[in-house]
Amino acid sequence: MKVTKINLAALFAISFLSSALGGTVSTLMSVYLPVVVRELPGESGTALNTLSAYINSIFIFGWAIGGFAWGMIGDRIGRKRALLATISTYGLFTILTGQMNHWTGIVVCRFISGFGVGGVAVLAYTMLSEVWPAKSRGIVIGILSIAFPVGIISAGLINYLVSSWREGFMVGIIPIALAVIGWFTIRESEGWLAAEAREQRGGNSFKALFTGDHRKDLVGSAVIYGTMLISLWAIFSWLPTWIQGLITGADAGADAQKARGLSMMLLGMGGLVGGFISGWIVKAMGVQRSMVIGFTTCAILSFVLFKSNSVFSQLIYLEIGVLSIFFGLNMGILAGYIPQLFPTPIRATATGFSLNVGRLFTGIAVLFVGVLVSAMGGFGNALLVFSMIFLLGLVTVLFVKPK
Repeated sequence: MKVTKINLAALFAISFLSSALGGTVSTLMSVYLPVVVRELPGESGTALNTLSAYINSIFIFGWAIGGFAWGMIGDRIGRKRALLATISTYGLFTILTGQMNHWTGIVVCRFISGFGVGGVAVLAYTMLSEVWPAKSRGIVIGILSIAFPVGIISAGLINYLVSSWREGFMVGIIPIALAVIGWFTIRESEGWLAAEAREQRGGNSFKALFTGDHRKDLVGSAVIYGTMLISLWAIFSWLPTWIQGLITGADAGADAQKARGLSMMLLGMGGLVGGFISGWIVKAMGVQRSMVIGFTTCAILSFVLFKSNSVFSQLIYLEIGVLSIFFGLNMGILAGYIPQLFPTPIRATATGFSLNVGRLFTGIAVLFVGVLVSAMGGFGNALLVFSMIFLLGLVTVLFVKPK
């Protein structure tokens, strides 16, 4: 059955909302954690700090593993069924998280929630890259790339409006409802159906990634996306603490609180702007030139930000704002670029691999933040070193040609 404009609109709406809710779910435990700590028994003090790190890390690991697994599932059973299943999975286990009475249950539910969230981006990007008209495909995928940060902002709104963490986690009902609606409104990718009819999807899709020309594209895309993700995570995670250390004086506490908050708002807002305009930038300049400019600018601005500022000034806000726009630009470009590197029978598997290799390293790093900062001589130096990973991504961009 031919995909209609109504089907396309439904696919985009469900992809955007489920991706945004994935961002909400990923952050919801962090914003409610002080409340959860007071309610659940069994841990205190330093043990709670360690437990918090494990909860955040286990979600990231679940996300990464889910990205791999759902990609292969999508190549096997179809884009539509896999997408709706992964949305339902994270919705259900988000609800169950709020019903747990012990940390063990929360850790298990957070892992499976992350497993579900990990598949949404992989399958949404893959399906849109196959069914959306080529003329506006890059623009639509660029807009989709801002959904996740919108969801992160929404987590703060839920925390503001709903004081009970158990009630807050009932937000999982919404993705389940989206999956039900999607079953009746989304049509399967014709590209995947054609590949199935030609029996191209038989065999081991993961093994096929490492054969022929696919190997170079796979390694290249994983390095490009991984370098962006690791650098982005480091800056988002450590920037507030770095700013705190730059502010001194009698009113340092209040000033630092305002500076941290405004800096994080600028990071989020700039990322939204960059992702939103990424499709138009690619259309005007081409994929490779856009990525070269994006990675080069991120590396230069990161160096300027963390090397030239030893005391806090208003100029830091400008530098953060411009840097965040290029963060969003790169993420939007890569969301549309990576799926197009691979043929239909292995596209979801390859996209899942490329988007999640860096996330595994990120999950490991969460557990060793203190050690890394000590070894690198403080947050400023650590951020500088991590942000220079952009240069590795830039070099790789020059060798991986667009399809």
